[in-house]
Amino acid sequence: MASYVLDTNVVAALMRGEGQTEDRLLREKPNEVYLVQPVIAEVEYGLARLPRSRKRSDLAKRFSLLAGLLPRAHWSDEVSQSFGSVKAELERLGQRIEDFDVAIAAHAIALDATLATRNLAHFNRVSRLECESW
Repeated sequence: MASYVLDTNVVAALMRGEGQTEDRLLREKPNEVYLVQPVIAEVEYGLARLPRSRKRSDLAKRFSLLAGLLPRAHWSDEVSQSFGSVKAELERLGQRIEDFDVAIAAHAIALDATLATRNLAHFNRVSRLECESW
């Protein structure tokens, strides 16, 4: 049984109603696709940066709906251990990525899940991370 962790850019595509990404999501069982706190934080930051408008309100409603449907993968000790080892490995290789991206990858690694992303080049730097383009 495969499970997935959604990256922020996939969640953003879902919030914009991009049909291809929605179709991909619908091929999975809802209890096998996880939303993680770093993604929630990035989305909330993005929404807060937008001026008050109908667009912001619509995106916030779509995010609330999506977030209500997907289970959370909590930040566990295993996630913290994965975070530390991934960040250290990337630093040794001179290929650092943002801490929130390391945290998202660490969740997928700790869950033995595939990261659903639209940024394969970025996340393929993480050696133990399985990624899939959505």
